[in-house]
Amino acid sequence: MVVVAHGSRDPRTLATVRSLLATVRALRPGTAVHLGHIELNEPLLPDTLARLAPGRAVLVPLLLGRGYHVKHDLPAAAAAAPHLDARVAAPLGPHPLLVDALHDRLVEAGFPEEAGTGVVLAAAGSRDPEGLADTRATASALAERLGVPVVPAYASAASPTVPAAVRALAALGRHRVAVASYFTAPGRFAAQSAGVAPGVASAPLGTHPALAGLLVHRYDEAARGFASSSPVGQAPLAASA
Repeated sequence: MVVVAHGSRDPRTLATVRSLLATVRALRPGTAVHLGHIELNEPLLPDTLARLAPGRAVLVPLLLGRGYHVKHDLPAAAAAAPHLDARVAAPLGPHPLLVDALHDRLVEAGFPEEAGTGVVLAAAGSRDPEGLADTRATASALAERLGVPVVPAYASAASPTVPAAVRALAALGRHRVAVASYFTAPGRFAAQSAGVAPGVASAPLGTHPALAGLLVHRYDEAARGFASSSPVGQAPLAASA
């Protein structure tokens, strides 16, 4: 299993991802679990793949929806590693486990489940219509779970912004608004979104157990695509990641 994170200049991001992978390894002690980044942090994904011994690998995006990275960057990296029979798993979202994690993070932050409340689901944003659709699907599922309106909003590349989503909820009579951080780890976008929250703001998904379980689930889904029954993702790295 090669977990593919985006990368960030915020040191908390890498620490969070490494902690999350430790949980994944505990869930699957017989599976080699490696880390590769799209940018900004080492190891970069091409370097991780280059160090793998020939064999099979599943690239599991630590990304919350479809977009350029999932559709283009990861398949291109797999194609550039011809010594591997590599498959790219689906992104994490949308999935009920993410809704579980978002709900728990809101409760931890003190979300008041009462009349007049609403939630802004703050996401990174995407120019890909399917990526935006994935975020809207998660917002809809979270609204069903909470029983209050949930408006998706974006830190970049798409609209509405978090402040605009807050105003939209206020126009609906929802004046006690919380921001649900739909980010895999702390970073600039998560901090910006939380900073404009008029009420409570939940922590990013981070090391929530549901996230580790979902990574394993996406790995299993992709691994079933291999025709042979030989072990998947067991090839060791030539050097530690």
